[in-house]
Amino acid sequence: MNSETVHLIATDPPFNKNKDFHATPDSLAKGARFQDRWSWERDVQGEWVDSIKDDWPAVWSVIEAARASYNDGMGAFLCWLGVRLMEMHRVLRRDGSIYLHIDHTAYAYVKALMDAIFEYKNFRNEIVWFYPSMSAARKQFPKKHDSILFYTKSKNWTFNGDDVREQYDEKTIQRYKNDVIFPGGYKAKMNPKGRLPYSVWQIPPLRNVSKENTGYPTQKPLALYERIIKAGSNPNDVVLDPFCGCATTPIAAERLGRQWVGIDIWDEAYQTILARLESEGLAVKSKAAEQPHLMTFGDVLYLTTPPIRTDDNEMAAPSFRLKIQRPVANWEKMTHKQMVNVLVYAQSTDGGVICGGCGRVLEREFMELDHITPKSDRGANHILNRILLCRPCNSRKRDNLTLRGLLRENKKKAVNWMKDENMAKIAQEHARDKAEWVRDYYDIPECKALREGKKILF
Repeated sequence: MNSETVHLIATDPPFNKNKDFHATPDSLAKGARFQDRWSWERDVQGEWVDSIKDDWPAVWSVIEAARASYNDGMGAFLCWLGVRLMEMHRVLRRDGSIYLHIDHTAYAYVKALMDAIFEYKNFRNEIVWFYPSMSAARKQFPKKHDSILFYTKSKNWTFNGDDVREQYDEKTIQRYKNDVIFPGGYKAKMNPKGRLPYSVWQIPPLRNVSKENTGYPTQKPLALYERIIKAGSNPNDVVLDPFCGCATTPIAAERLGRQWVGIDIWDEAYQTILARLESEGLAVKSKAAEQPHLMTFGDVLYLTTPPIRTDDNEMAAPSFRLKIQRPVANWEKMTHKQMVNVLVYAQSTDGGVICGGCGRVLEREFMELDHITPKSDRGANHILNRILLCRPCNSRKRDNLTLRGLLRENKKKAVNWMKDENMAKIAQEHARDKAEWVRDYYDIPECKALREGKKILF
């Protein structure tokens, strides 16, 4: 999808529940199923890890923390969700919002993940969806709520509070019959349209007998998503749900006169959306083959291949591109770990590894892979543009300094971090020499052993 084209994202991804979900037999969604279990070995792709480490280091910190404090399965889930959230951030307009539905299982980690991607300063609300019902809990409080994380992309966003106001309760109405004066002389009055909903929303869950129930295993009520869409978008705006499942977001968006995009891995999602639209009276069949279903804004466009980009084809991270613009040599596709193995060998000396930014000799664990020419200056991701830096140098360099600029910065009196400039330059030369050797001799056994971190003699 083109960048910055979506006004609102309202979505309900998997929750990492460590279970399998199946639709009710003989229901509209029969056959729908998905596995909400995650494995680092099975579900994480190497290019995701490399791009996150290189382009979204704060996200990688969240994933590492989850693996350490929870398990690898949580880390795999966050890696899988993270690369999708990065792309959601890319397609969201500057004045756009995202409402992400999650439950207690991964809430804390997903909140940190979204802080890292959308920035903590753009967090607006945690909305609690409270759905009271009978419970068999005996040794703990019943789990009867989900959370919806509300973030924006900037300090400007759409919020139509008047469109979602609720009637005041009778007790409040009686209280405000007469003017209520607060300290300082402020006079409180009731809004004739009602009050804004609090951050706890009590909306009934779907029952088996509900008319809108499709049998989809994780279906949410339309009332919940209609409130989000009313508040977070305007008529004709584009609403996106990358996990649209049984079509709750598309149906709610169509009801409210919004344009929408739904994405789902389930093969029957398209037919389910059409069936629900027809049952709601929101779409009618046409005899013309090229217009199978007519709707508020025209036809339902259904694609099984990615749409053609018409913008500059930027991605949230370089390796997420769907098409490689030119042939890429094997040495250019080395993983993050392989490049570190090569550069540790190249920059090693007695007692540790030399930092290419300040000349300090430290243990391998204190070294981080960085670009020589920043990505912002179109620096490549391959090993010829990589160097190992200590953590302070890496933090100082970030994506706004070249390696030469880092050396100058470290020598400033205000910074005073340069330890040994000659050693730093030696580390740079050795890193360059070994990177060129890897490029020229990539396929020989010695190079393979070096990439794998094995000790070899030259």
